[in-house]
Amino acid sequence: MSEDRIKQMLKRSLPPVGSGAEPARDLWPALLSKLDEDTAAAPRVAFAIPWLDWALLGGLVVFAASFPATIPLFLYYL
Repeated sequence: MSEDRIKQMLKRSLPPVGSGAEPARDLWPALLSKLDEDTAAAPRVAFAIPWLDWALLGGLVVFAASFPATIPLFLYYL
């Protein structure tokens, strides 16, 4: 394809950017209100770790006790 043909195809496929590119209204207040609704619906717990996290931590401790050479590897990824 020639360069001119590619330019023409791009001009036809992409909408022109002009003064109409801005949204009709400010979307930030709507986003903030949506975030407030989501956080208000979520229960507030001071410190909650699901049982799966404890199981993974226990498995990590058992694995590290079984293979002590992996401890530096785990510390590297922390």
